Amino acid sequence: MKFQGFLSRTSRFVLCLTASYALPLYATPQTDTASVTRAALDPSLVDDRGANAHFVEQEAENAVTDGTIIGPARTAYTLPAEASGRAAVKLLPGQYVEFTLPKAANAITVRYSIPDSPTGGGITAPLDVSVNGRSLVTMTLTSQYSWLYNQYPFSNDPNADLLFPDQYITECACVPSATTPPPIITKPFRPNHFYDEQRLPLGHTYHAGDKIRLSAPASSNAAWTVIDLLDSELVGPPYLNRFALNVQLFGADPTGRRDSARAFDTAIAFAKLLHLEVYLPPGTYQVNRHIIVDNVTIEGAGNWYTIVKGHQVTLSTPLPDGSVHTGVGFYGKYAADGGSSNVHLSGFAIEGDVRERIDGDQVNGIGGALSNSTIEGLYIHHAKVGMWFDGPMSNLKVRNNIIVDEIADGINFHTGVTDSVVANNFVRNTGDDALAMWSDQIEDANNTFDHNTVQTPVLANGIALYGGTDNTISNNLVADPIREGSGLQVGSRFGAQPFTGSLWITNNTTVRSGPYELNWNIGLGAIWIYALEGSIDANIEVVGNSFLDNTYNAIMLVSDFPVKDLYTITNVHFKDDRVDGTGTSVVSARVAGSASFQNVDARNVGAVGVNNCGSFHFTPAGSEFTLIDLGSNDGGGTTGPWLAPWELPNTITCDDRPPVVPPPPPSPWDTSE
Repeated sequence: MKFQGFLSRTSRFVLCLTASYALPLYATPQTDTASVTRAALDPSLVDDRGANAHFVEQEAENAVTDGTIIGPARTAYTLPAEASGRAAVKLLPGQYVEFTLPKAANAITVRYSIPDSPTGGGITAPLDVSVNGRSLVTMTLTSQYSWLYNQYPFSNDPNADLLFPDQYITECACVPSATTPPPIITKPFRPNHFYDEQRLPLGHTYHAGDKIRLSAPASSNAAWTVIDLLDSELVGPPYLNRFALNVQLFGADPTGRRDSARAFDTAIAFAKLLHLEVYLPPGTYQVNRHIIVDNVTIEGAGNWYTIVKGHQVTLSTPLPDGSVHTGVGFYGKYAADGGSSNVHLSGFAIEGDVRERIDGDQVNGIGGALSNSTIEGLYIHHAKVGMWFDGPMSNLKVRNNIIVDEIADGINFHTGVTDSVVANNFVRNTGDDALAMWSDQIEDANNTFDHNTVQTPVLANGIALYGGTDNTISNNLVADPIREGSGLQVGSRFGAQPFTGSLWITNNTTVRSGPYELNWNIGLGAIWIYALEGSIDANIEVVGNSFLDNTYNAIMLVSDFPVKDLYTITNVHFKDDRVDGTGTSVVSARVAGSASFQNVDARNVGAVGVNNCGSFHFTPAGSEFTLIDLGSNDGGGTTGPWLAPWELPNTITCDDRPPVVPPPPPSPWDTSE
């Protein structure tokens, strides 16, 4: 297929990526270079877990630099804590970090942080990119989409007073407005969401062994530049669909200077009338509102080539859904309006313009109700939520997408989403749950989240389930949750429908999870089951998972103290799981109920294997939580096997806040162990 005439109408961006597009979107990277990691781990530790991504990841702290390595550290509101692997490289003006390409590449992604402006709103700063000692280009980094402050739902102003002085805060262990004398609160209060990332086509295919150097110019206006990691990849030429309706024929502007929303609408209307697909050729298209999709296929040339980008627009009057802004997004009709069906979106990027969290705003990359539909190969950046689906709806497949730098969730199945799949997606730096099923009003049922990678959710959990029936979480990789959440959560909360039927949590890996919970002043588990608004008694099977390098606990079963005598957790079954490294216990139980354990092996445990506080009544009969030993639960705690016979069936071993003993890094598990 010849592209010459077609390419002459496009930007230089199209010409710089020249490898074969026949490669699958998520091909397995072939490299034996030791510097390559997955979630800052040796790839051998996460074989067949997480997304099979088409790029390779290299951590800056493993590269050559004359800068300063910051971290590893896991304290929230610090730059190392939000970095992949909890470490990064800090460059002062004039310093560099240099990566050696592990395989051929013609494009890179740089994850970085630069300072905010003194009054908020961000700055821009240069970053020089050179290859093999020859200057290539100067990137313009920005902090306009990072740096949030204060209490939820946060502020962009580093100098703001407490948003809710009538709420308890851990920093003073008090309610500030009810405390005399009032506490002094350091500003900026709780800075977070430090990182952003930027993609760059290199204009040429470079080879394994070539050197990519990132330098902060000596004249940089940024006092420092932190480089977290480099992703490199070989991107093929643009996809061409000659038999679809080209949006440029309807007036869409590939330069991005004119708004193309009406042209998109017209092309979609004609495509539906003529039973054709819609094609978005290479270019940047300005779209500043929702594009409503129903019974249509829209294909781009590939998410490096076709970019749909919009400004956030303030509305003169709020919409019925509560939005005070609109912005770029592809939305199915809402379920109340009949929903949408047979929608297929693929091969383009959505670049939003969301810089503050307003929960009522519908400024998501993908939204509405989409039944019998597919979403594949998108890159979604700077939206509020990457994809937020409001059901009821069914049979949606979300595959092979990249969702990064969102203010809130990555993907959320909200209200009655059924028989749907989220698979092989890469999600990094979300401001809330990266992947979630929320059975609000109507249960989510028969859904699967499989082989996804989640990295550095700044707030809440990597993967969370709030109610639902017969759902599956399998083969995912979750790394580095920062605060007020952990790797995996099963929660009776947010008004969700109860868990019923079964829940299968199988063959997942978490790493550097189980963080400190600021509001409770305790550590969480890498997986935590939380009975806040009702008892949890569905059949929960937690099988074949690996919980690596846990900051506190690997497993937590918990209720909130005010409802500890109202709700229980039962019918949970752990089997064939492995725990490699806990700062404290393998299991922390802070609720009444029971769980069974079979062939759960542990090593490098920092405290007593079971911290069993039950519901804190400490009756003469023992704890109100029972651990059922079904055998072969091996490995050492500080006092012998982590599930020792003298701790059963319900002996109290409650140490409410045991000291943390940082574990050694994870290592391969001897199959004979």
